[in-house]
Amino acid sequence: MEDYILELKNITKKFPGVVANNDINLNIKEGEIHAIIGENGAGKSTLMNILYGLIKPTSGKIIHKGKPVKFNNSLDARDCGIGMVHQHFKLVPSFTVWENITLGVEVRKNKIFVDEKKSLEYISDLSKKYGLEVNPMDRVEFLSVGIQQRVEILKALYKGADIIILDEPTAVLTPQETDELFVVIKELVKDQGKTVIIITHKLREVMAISDRVSVMRRGEMIDTVNTKDVDENRLAELMVGREVLLDEVARDKIDSSEVMMEVKDLYARNNLDMLAVRGMDLKLKKGEILGIAGIEGNGQSELIESLTGLRDIAKGEIYISGEKIKKINPLSMRKHGVAHVPEDRLSMGLSKDATIMENLLMGNQNKKEYRGKLNHLKKKNVRSMSKKLIADFDVRTPSEDVLIDNLSGGNMQKVVIAREFNFNTPILIISQPTRGVDIGAIEFIHQEIIKKRNEGVAILLVSAELDEIFRLSDRIVTMYEGRMTGEFKPSEITRQEIGLYMTGKTLREEE
Repeated sequence: MEDYILELKNITKKFPGVVANNDINLNIKEGEIHAIIGENGAGKSTLMNILYGLIKPTSGKIIHKGKPVKFNNSLDARDCGIGMVHQHFKLVPSFTVWENITLGVEVRKNKIFVDEKKSLEYISDLSKKYGLEVNPMDRVEFLSVGIQQRVEILKALYKGADIIILDEPTAVLTPQETDELFVVIKELVKDQGKTVIIITHKLREVMAISDRVSVMRRGEMIDTVNTKDVDENRLAELMVGREVLLDEVARDKIDSSEVMMEVKDLYARNNLDMLAVRGMDLKLKKGEILGIAGIEGNGQSELIESLTGLRDIAKGEIYISGEKIKKINPLSMRKHGVAHVPEDRLSMGLSKDATIMENLLMGNQNKKEYRGKLNHLKKKNVRSMSKKLIADFDVRTPSEDVLIDNLSGGNMQKVVIAREFNFNTPILIISQPTRGVDIGAIEFIHQEIIKKRNEGVAILLVSAELDEIFRLSDRIVTMYEGRMTGEFKPSEITRQEIGLYMTGKTLREEE
């Protein structure tokens, strides 16, 4: 019988009206990289929070090195050598690296004062030992996301972690930072004997880094397999419960010479009144998908809001089919044939207090087919339209009269996409189309985007998922600090090369 460093036996966690984990069994081998995958709501985070002592299970037990243990809080888990790096880092921005790492377990002299000298020496030695180079004196708020993640890992190691849980560790990393992280993880396991558990939804990375992978679905453990024995399609099938097509989406050959939207020397400010977009030039052509790749926070949001009339332009011009747009606001851009899927469906794309039918109608409410002579809604026509869109876009709901707030994130996103695509505009601006969406819904949304592209629609796509940009785009533009740093065809550049342009490589070279 195989020895395991950790065993979760018959773990069940019930919340009011929800069974988040149902009779889960999971075994972790010492010195392995174990990936845990599943759709949103599959129960991954709940299970890991139980393992880290943040949530108590309703029933079941945890066995650590052959002995049953009970975790009342995260300190109990740490005492067993378990550390966790959360997706949203738990760092104090105004503190230095060494202050963050030692916070709560400071090295003291005379049992009273913090010994800064010894702390710096200890952390310097720790970073060298594990290949996690940091400057202990740097202030965290000025560090890149990749370096901040190193600080989080060092913090766990400083507190004695032999088992490290990483929650979506590459969510905001460039390909280069992801590669560097994977080197660190492999060295932690191979050279230092650590055990690493990764929660992720990126199947490409599961295949690249893990030894075994456990798949969860709707609160249950479906299977645990050796990574070398499966491929991405098989893992996706286990996650969803049906075959999922993750290969390149078929696209028609289209003459993309006609420019539908042109942006000249565009500048825009962010909410802090600082320049966020700096001299952007773009040409969006008929029947193409132009993807914008960049680390989040480099001006993509402000660019899209400027192009859709949601943000004032500081300087620059926008042309649609050769016509200069003089009045730039959401209604004007809509009239000029621009539909918009916003990056935040809840705050910008939907009304939570309205029904699915009402959300699908928004923007169309004054059209003749929906508005009668006495300005009353033609409810029969509105309902018929809603039913058709719900069916066409596979929105999972018992009725169009259900409040939008009762839908899952994926179904909410389908409602936004159904409404915007139904405007049948020649230009579509789509931001983060599959953020927080399950893999089955991702497949469907990608197919619908390509269908629009094949119909000749000009599509501007912004996504934080580089795989999505590569899969859908005909051309890719990279952004860094509000500027365009490159333009490429997906077939002519690698993800790693794109990553350099996403960190301002060309700008640095010019300087």
